Amino acid sequence: MIRTNITRALYFGLVILLFTSCADVKEKKGEDKVAKKPNIVLILADDMGFSDLGNYGSEISTPSLDRLASEGTRISRFYTNTICAPSRTSLLTGQYPHKAGIGFFNEDFGEPGYEGYLNKESLTLGEVFKNGGYATYMTGKWHVGNEKPHWPLQRGFDNFFGFLDGGASYFDTKPLLKGPPSTAYLYEGNEVYNIDKEDFYLTDELTSRAIDFVKETPEEKPFFLYMAYNSPHWPLHAKPEDIAKYKGKYDAGWDELRKLRFENIKKLGLADEDWNIFKDKLLPPWNSLSTEEKSEWSLKMEVYAAMVDNLDQNIGKLLNHLGTSGQLDNTVVIFLSDNGAENMDVGKMPFTVKRNEGPVGTAGSMESYTKNWAQVSNSPLRSYKSSPYEGGVATPFIIRYPGQKEKGNVLKGGTHVVDIMPTLLQIADIDYPGTYNGTTSNALPGESFLPLLNGQDWNREQAICFEWFGDRAVWMGDLKAVSVYPGNTWELYDLAVDRTESNNIADSQPETIAKMDVIYNEWANANGVIAWSEEMSKKTPFRKSPH
Repeated sequence: MIRTNITRALYFGLVILLFTSCADVKEKKGEDKVAKKPNIVLILADDMGFSDLGNYGSEISTPSLDRLASEGTRISRFYTNTICAPSRTSLLTGQYPHKAGIGFFNEDFGEPGYEGYLNKESLTLGEVFKNGGYATYMTGKWHVGNEKPHWPLQRGFDNFFGFLDGGASYFDTKPLLKGPPSTAYLYEGNEVYNIDKEDFYLTDELTSRAIDFVKETPEEKPFFLYMAYNSPHWPLHAKPEDIAKYKGKYDAGWDELRKLRFENIKKLGLADEDWNIFKDKLLPPWNSLSTEEKSEWSLKMEVYAAMVDNLDQNIGKLLNHLGTSGQLDNTVVIFLSDNGAENMDVGKMPFTVKRNEGPVGTAGSMESYTKNWAQVSNSPLRSYKSSPYEGGVATPFIIRYPGQKEKGNVLKGGTHVVDIMPTLLQIADIDYPGTYNGTTSNALPGESFLPLLNGQDWNREQAICFEWFGDRAVWMGDLKAVSVYPGNTWELYDLAVDRTESNNIADSQPETIAKMDVIYNEWANANGVIAWSEEMSKKTPFRKSPH
């Protein structure tokens, strides 16, 4: 009897010990799962306007990004640089573009700060996150270095699928612009990728490759994914089934659509009732066009809307994959555009006219929707891509992140693209390396806006400055100074009451203008900005459109 009781006691003791050990293992696994650093998905659209998303006032169907906004946070005043390559530079490196080597474009001017590629002192997000233990991937448009030593795999990314220069066809790999042969093709890693399927559409392919990269990530590793879509950058290429959704949608014309979007933006809390709406006086009233002209212009906007619609579909595919694989709740997702809507009439330009041989929307087309529709995409803001006015630098911005306290809210913000890297590093608890591969790194000039997202009283301490092609701007709190080349006179706007920059108050605040001029010059000196001149203009064939 005594032996039986001892045996039972030993048995139950072993059971309890085994149960406790299993519980400890499960608890430890749970702790490991919680402790895993968040994944990062950084989604960049190309030349999308301020009001092109449903959650920013658009009539275009964007349910995936609308859902992201409802589950995340929008920032109503988020700024990029004035044009694509400089904005991508700041996004990738956390530096102002001149400091990182792309003071103009991916062209070498033979001047420090204007080399046309990212210098080694300016670390990319790929390099910083890889150094922090992440798998790093990129799909889409690079545009920050055409020569092989400066390609994505050489700048911190484990895998890359996309193209190197500023534009690409959505249906084939024929070059859009004259340049080095390497820039005319899609690349898979460092190798040329030749399209071998009839139903190829670039936006779809970029998403499929991104999902494949994520699937290949080792379970124990977090991943950083940079999705630099080409859409909705020209040429106007879209799938017929997407274009069909918008047939007749824009027959009312740009005058009415611009007003409609403005009303929607106000209802969403992204604009104040007393703002004026920008109207480009150089553009023709819709009702002055003939029936044939209206039909041609309507089609251009139908194709553009189809491209945005398709982009949203693809973002939905990625988010759905992250959701069904159980990764979405531990993933930071950011969406923004690289600048405001494009204003150039690309189809009539010498470098594209030879390829403009098919109907708008098809592979043979080389058309853009020009400033006529770009003023709708940027409604109600002033001007377009390449301009330091709000229409050139203000972008939709959405972030969804683990541990978010509030959902669906709109924050005023006052943040800049250089602030994204420090914000992501704080969220992921990663240190920025002081040296990398034996080179001293440029310090990050940006400021983490995580306190703002967490509901704290946060304002950017330093002013934000812009310069491109001689155009300049200084943004300090609610005040913004703007100077347009070749003039050298500062204008001043109070964005708190005049976001559309219709009332220049410079004459009434000379002390403020003097202070902002000092701030700009200090910033320019610190970042290697060269004062623009006609000699600088001769270094590039690029010509800026009037603002």
